[in-house]
Amino acid sequence: MDIFKLKSNGTTVARELNAGLTTFLTMLYIIPVNALIMSKTGMPIEALITATAFVTALATILNGLWSNTPMAMSVGMGLNAYFTFGLVLGMKVPWQTALGVVCLSGIIFVVLSFTNFRMWIISSIPKDLCRAISGGIGAFISFVGFQQMGIIVNNDTVLLGLGKITELNSLVSVLGIFIIIGLFVRGMKGAFIIGVLINSVISWVLGLSPFPTEFVSMPASINPIFLQLDIKSVFYNSLGLFSWALLPVIIVFFVTDLFDSVGTLSGVASRSGYDLDKDKEGAKKIEKTLEADALATVAGSLFGVSTTTTFVESSSGVEAGGRTGLTAVFCGLFFLLALFLLPFFKAIPSNAIYPVLVVVGILMFTELGRVDYKDPAIACATFFIVVLIPFTYSITNGIAFGFLTYLVVRVFRAEWDKINLGVLMLSLISFIVFLVQ
Repeated sequence: MDIFKLKSNGTTVARELNAGLTTFLTMLYIIPVNALIMSKTGMPIEALITATAFVTALATILNGLWSNTPMAMSVGMGLNAYFTFGLVLGMKVPWQTALGVVCLSGIIFVVLSFTNFRMWIISSIPKDLCRAISGGIGAFISFVGFQQMGIIVNNDTVLLGLGKITELNSLVSVLGIFIIIGLFVRGMKGAFIIGVLINSVISWVLGLSPFPTEFVSMPASINPIFLQLDIKSVFYNSLGLFSWALLPVIIVFFVTDLFDSVGTLSGVASRSGYDLDKDKEGAKKIEKTLEADALATVAGSLFGVSTTTTFVESSSGVEAGGRTGLTAVFCGLFFLLALFLLPFFKAIPSNAIYPVLVVVGILMFTELGRVDYKDPAIACATFFIVVLIPFTYSITNGIAFGFLTYLVVRVFRAEWDKINLGVLMLSLISFIVFLVQ
């Protein structure tokens, strides 16, 4: 265990084991949630359950061994919804091609993770715009959750309307939202998975879904989605002609993953005792965590899942005393055990899963409270990002319009000192987004 430097980090094997178990319980929900979301693309849910559990274990153990940080990784909430509802169902991109997009964005992340370009990108984009992106994605996945629960429905007169929430399925879904919120605000460890379990039992008792007859089995095969990614079609359309249409989407996956990971790492690192501005060793560990994140995204696309990222639930393990990569290794091993819970995960009804999207959306939306609305450029850009991401069903469109707005307001106010090369480059890419649509 010396490779984890337990003594110098003031921890023990028992404490790291407890922390790993705590992190595992708080993020176990990702297996059924991600599998259900991505299955909407036509991918088999059984294979997705296995792939999600395996990739989570692989990414988390890799990070523990490579960076020696207690950070757990899995398929990112938000980007998995964009993968499914924005890219595959919205833009009619085959899921194999969408996996190719994820792979390419991961390769870019890998290359840049080992250069100073990553830090240049991070320092170039105003932090408030990163917070706006988080809030916009939060609004988007909540919107998706409400739609799938039948609470928001199509309305021919005003486009959207309130569904029949008096129907039993919708009522159980709404109850699930409040159960999870209640458990979370009470500081309950594993609030999400406990809420999912309570709502599942309610659905089983009411006969809304069949009660599982077994809970344990061998993992399902991932052959239907393993190595099925199609990179060639990312650049060539159905006529075989070269196209840049998906280039902005690749960049959005990369940028969103980068800032999601950096934001999560910054918050969790401070709880771990790292001062990223003063602690060189801590900063080095965070850099290695980003490298592991990038490698995991590429590996995940090969196994058939969307972009992986560092999970904020890692903070629960840190609060339980986790200080080293051994916490992550233990957490990953627990996820390997979860591979054998296929019947249980399949039996969880959708009205117990989609409330999770809404509550995660709330947590992401709270980032908007830290935005400086006194700055006109930030205020206008934030508005367009947050509104257009859910309204256009596209993270790409929202971010693009936001960056263009930010640049235009800065130009009109002659605030040349606040326009850097990074902003100009991203604004140009944003302009291209609208040209290729």
